[in-house]
Amino acid sequence: MTLSTTSASPRRALRRFTLLAATLAASALMGACAPVIVGGAMLGTALSVTDRRTTGAQLEDEGIELKAINRLREAVGERGHINTTSYNRTVLITGEVPTEADRVAAEQAINRIENVRATVNELAVMGNASLTARSNDAILSSKVKANFIDAKDLQANAFKVVAERGTIFLMGRVTEREAGRATEIARSVGGVGKVVRVFEMLSETELAQLQAR
Repeated sequence: MTLSTTSASPRRALRRFTLLAATLAASALMGACAPVIVGGAMLGTALSVTDRRTTGAQLEDEGIELKAINRLREAVGERGHINTTSYNRTVLITGEVPTEADRVAAEQAINRIENVRATVNELAVMGNASLTARSNDAILSSKVKANFIDAKDLQANAFKVVAERGTIFLMGRVTEREAGRATEIARSVGGVGKVVRVFEMLSETELAQLQAR
């Protein structure tokens, strides 16, 4: 699909908003103590104008992330720094915990939350990342999102982007073409060490049907 020149201004505005949001988030992390457990996708609002999930799934994802805060606090306490990002009821768990037992306990706690369909446990057994590292991750994820917005052959809001210690995690309901293009773009951003794909794959036919609805 060819984008008309009238779409350029909203695209630039959304890109500026994404980068500004990340800068503010990074400043907040550096200027104050961040919570031990953080709900994922704090910068996703700018890209939620349309969504490939149903409205019900979006609400369920929000509920899962909120419930995860308390469930993880009960399971792990203050022993780690854990982020949860739910997309279409698949929960990506990232961050750091001190022991393998805590890593397992965190995943089990998430699996017990109502409506969770699957978990992807990417927790590292190590000390907590520094606030500087977390702020760098916030900026890094915003750069990837901004590059998605700039790419005229991608629907930027089809993706959720999570950064953890320089690794970019990509979530969304996408086709093979979109997955490959998004991975290519993410890898090209300076500072990205690795790209991990946590996609729900669609055929081109399924995507066309989805867009028609």
